[in-house]
Amino acid sequence: SHKTMTATGEPGAREDASTGAPATIVTPPSPNPVPSDVPMPNSNGSGNHKSTIVIESQPKRRVSIISDPPAIGGGGPGSGYDNPAYEQNPRRKISQTSTHSHSDIGPARRKSILKDSAPPHDYESDRASTHSYENYRQNALDVLNAKYNGHQMGHTSVGDSNGGANYVEESWMYTFCLKCRGEEPSASWEPPFWQKIFPYPLCPTFRTVSRLISLILIGVLIWVTAFVIIGDSAAPGGQLFGLVVLTVAANFGGYLISLTTLPRLIGMLLVGILFQNVGWANLDGDFSKVTAHLRKFALTIILTRAGLEMEPEAFKKVYKTILKLGIIPWCVEAVVMAVMSHFLLDLPWIWSFLLGSIIAAVSPAVVVPCLFRLRTKGYGVAKGIPTLVVAVAGVDDALSVAIFGIISTVMFSDKGLGYQIAQAPVCIIGGLGFGVIWGSLARIFPEKGDAFVVPLRTLLLFTGGLMAIYGSEELGFEGAGPLAVVFSAFVSNLFWCKDGWNVEDNPVSTAFEIFWMIFEPILFGLTGATVKIRELDSHTVSIGAACIFTGAILRIFTTAGIAFGDRLNTKEKFFVGLSWMAKATVQAALGPVALKHLDENSTEDERNWANIVQTICVFSIVLTAPLGAILISVTGTKLLTKTKQPQDLSGWRRSHRPSIRDISIIDEEEEREDPEIPEDKETHDNTLNNAHIPTISYTYNT
Repeated sequence: SHKTMTATGEPGAREDASTGAPATIVTPPSPNPVPSDVPMPNSNGSGNHKSTIVIESQPKRRVSIISDPPAIGGGGPGSGYDNPAYEQNPRRKISQTSTHSHSDIGPARRKSILKDSAPPHDYESDRASTHSYENYRQNALDVLNAKYNGHQMGHTSVGDSNGGANYVEESWMYTFCLKCRGEEPSASWEPPFWQKIFPYPLCPTFRTVSRLISLILIGVLIWVTAFVIIGDSAAPGGQLFGLVVLTVAANFGGYLISLTTLPRLIGMLLVGILFQNVGWANLDGDFSKVTAHLRKFALTIILTRAGLEMEPEAFKKVYKTILKLGIIPWCVEAVVMAVMSHFLLDLPWIWSFLLGSIIAAVSPAVVVPCLFRLRTKGYGVAKGIPTLVVAVAGVDDALSVAIFGIISTVMFSDKGLGYQIAQAPVCIIGGLGFGVIWGSLARIFPEKGDAFVVPLRTLLLFTGGLMAIYGSEELGFEGAGPLAVVFSAFVSNLFWCKDGWNVEDNPVSTAFEIFWMIFEPILFGLTGATVKIRELDSHTVSIGAACIFTGAILRIFTTAGIAFGDRLNTKEKFFVGLSWMAKATVQAALGPVALKHLDENSTEDERNWANIVQTICVFSIVLTAPLGAILISVTGTKLLTKTKQPQDLSGWRRSHRPSIRDISIIDEEEEREDPEIPEDKETHDNTLNNAHIPTISYTYNT
């Protein structure tokens, strides 16, 4: 047992060691400080000094004084605080607003085995090899430096060779290799000899090599199975085999380009052009039907991501600004492109407006990574410019694809005038109506507390988008499908945000980003493979480039001119206009579509017009995507205002390329506390009872 002290410094209740009854503190009505002779820690019994400990009024939660601290992390009684509403809950949180996340109701979320799982054993050999890069990396670099210094010693004096003591770390090769290596999310295992033979970062880690070998083995086994099932098309030289090789090479080309901080899609497009012009790609004939379906799948993913990236709260607050900046500059660029292509390239009016509707679209795939780098430094954050740019890009994509669908339906349809006139209203009303219905269903089904809510919502949204794209084409109203896809994604995201999901860290958005990582090299590789340099007309390329840049420049000035009343200064207005000049995704998806609509009955002029549309779309990507990325990065630091406060970048459009771990159906950790959990009655009553307790101060003299 031990003595306790009341608030006045007098001996108080004793705690019986046999019973473990908790000591109590008797609180006096007077808040005056009370001196008491209590030895302070580290005083060693000598010296006098005063130390005042102030206990503030009780916070608004039920608190009790217990003799032993609670054991955090365990389950069962005694493993948490005595207030259930503030206990460490052993069950996993199911959703942001789960009312049963702090109770025994509902399914328990198991700890995922996909990440950070501890090994079941701890052998000496494993401990010796774990973190081997820490034990051997520096030694390996020291050996290389020693060899270099020894070589220098043979030619120069000792004093002259001291400058090369850290030659490897100071070399450009070391810096380049270090830039290519990414940080591993967890500790890795390596054989003890690995760093001696393959020093880091000059060589990849054992984890990277083993992952690459695993992927190669999986790919070989899938190819063997496909060859047995499909036959010659999957054999070397077959069209399916050629598509797979093109996709892998495009992905590698995108990786190389990404080292320069330019968008990956530039490398993917260039690889496709290379394959076509050296004779490695043969995707024509009957296989063109397969590539057409792949483009529609990619288009569905592009439009769904555009809808999910629109922030509902920001859209409700500044929807007039978003619609104004999204529609009016788009119309200006589309009309300028249509007029110039009609008079300079001799395209018919309907073909020129078809081209204008494609070129006027903005590519979020180029804009978002550049905006993220600016946001990390605090540029444009105070006025929400990154959110505004991304939202308008989504509106542009939806408008471009819808208008393209309406025009192409009118062009390639043999129905009457009334049907053609009804295209625009039916597509707009039908697309928006389907989007509202499907987005509402995505909120109800599946139920928000379902353990499989993320994959079910992802598949429901994706299959609904595919049905909208294919169904509208089958019904003859091709423009309704794209609008339905974008609007269903936006409406569903609106409801999910109300349920507690964060638009900047939406797991469904992450799933579609992973889908895009698969289809991006396919789409841009196929688009690049449509360019045959020997058949290009220099007049078409030069005039097309002039039309593209003229439309982009006029769009920039139009944006700066109409952005009045939007709290943006002149520099910010021009930056917003510059950020919308990059073309990529919609142009790659829709550029070759007009040529695919033609059949054997089409005239030679129609084929020539379709080739012109396809060529200009491809060159719009080559010219504007890298230029737009560079201009955003360079001008952003000069035209935008920098916020000095550090930015919380967790989840903002993702700072890294996601993996399958990011959409695991099992939560890895509780990222946030539930803000809508109601306060229980017992805690509320206890808070009211403790509200009269004043501040108490203790003064100790030693």
